[in-house]
Amino acid sequence: MRRPRFALPVGSPLQILLLACSFALAGYAGVQLLAGDWFGVALWFVGAALLHDLVLLPLYAAADRALVKAAGRHRDRVMYVRVPTALSLLLLLVWFPLISGQVTARYASATGLSADRFAARWLLVTAVLFGGSAVLFLLRLLRLRRATKQRPPAVH
Repeated sequence: MRRPRFALPVGSPLQILLLACSFALAGYAGVQLLAGDWFGVALWFVGAALLHDLVLLPLYAAADRALVKAAGRHRDRVMYVRVPTALSLLLLLVWFPLISGQVTARYASATGLSADRFAARWLLVTAVLFGGSAVLFLLRLLRLRRATKQRPPAVH
């Protein structure tokens, strides 16, 4: 059966409607964001892209390559370090001004709350992420050991 020549890459009219609504919302947010200081916002985006592409990407690519090399023949175990590290660094990137304590006075005046616990909470979340990953890794090892004990010996 031949596909139509101009088939849409989405499955249903509801998906098209949701996609159009998300584009409209993103467009509205972009107009509101650029209404004040459009040059500063554009400069920030370009700077962030350059910082990511020229500095951060080579750093975490090299770190990941070193982790895979250190794992040797156990490359499947790298994900148990890679995932919590990525999530922890993403949280650090998003909440860095509050974690580092750079904007505690501004945060306190805007919200009426103290910002001194963000670093401890980030460390706690990081510990939970790595602890959960370690538990999943141990469960996987136990399951593999049980499977190898139950397997009958190979007949030659």
